[in-house]
Amino acid sequence: MVVGICRVEVFVPESDSLKTKRRALTSLKQRIRNKFNVSVAEVDNYEKWQRISLGIAMVTNEHRFVDRVIGEILKLIESDSRIEILEHSVELF
Repeated sequence: MVVGICRVEVFVPESDSLKTKRRALTSLKQRIRNKFNVSVAEVDNYEKWQRISLGIAMVTNEHRFVDRVIGEILKLIESDSRIEILEHSVELF
């Protein structure tokens, strides 16, 4: 069994309120969940208007599959013109 965890720090430059941030966050989380069937949650920066910290987790039986799916998730996030990735980290257990 392999558990993959990815933490992604995202910047939302056009956000001017928590409401705007939540709208972008909800949309992003739904797209990731629907396309990749992984767990996604906001894990930090709850009160900052322009920062989102996402935690993404998945369980599988191959390291390569985790690497591939997380790579595709990062590409999906990068393709959203409203946000930009500041940094990300991946851990496998």
